[in-house]
Amino acid sequence: MRKIALRKLIPAAGVAAVLFAGAPLASADTADMHHKDHRTEIIKLVAKQTQTASIDVGKKGHSLGDQLVIAEDLYQNGKRIGDHSVVCTYIHTSPDALQCLGTFALPQGQIAGQALLHLPAAPAVDVAITGGSGAYTGAGGYVHTVPAGTTERQLTFHVAR
Repeated sequence: MRKIALRKLIPAAGVAAVLFAGAPLASADTADMHHKDHRTEIIKLVAKQTQTASIDVGKKGHSLGDQLVIAEDLYQNGKRIGDHSVVCTYIHTSPDALQCLGTFALPQGQIAGQALLHLPAAPAVDVAITGGSGAYTGAGGYVHTVPAGTTERQLTFHVAR
């Protein structure tokens, strides 16, 4: 098993970073969205990494298909309220790119996220919300993530329902 330097991933962009952040929708879709009754819930959390593992699959050494698995605890106002799990798979090497799929487990349900992480990543990134369960069934939007050290991130959820 090959270890990946966390310093390379975590300080630059956190676990799951996406590059398409803020890409505008087509104008017709944007106009329709503004006329419908959509609401956005803002949730601010802190993610603290608890476990990580690098999995070397296929060809020995850094190669396509290798995975990075990360677990984090989620805090709000200093109280642990949930957790986050993510699996990132290398889809390109030199330069590195990872496809990341994760789930945020919160008291009122789960939020699923997906991101394409290019390394080195931007200092702040957005992760697409691709769905959810419980109170977050049918959710969309994004999670804005900003590193706050090597194993901690500030998360701001923009949950559209």
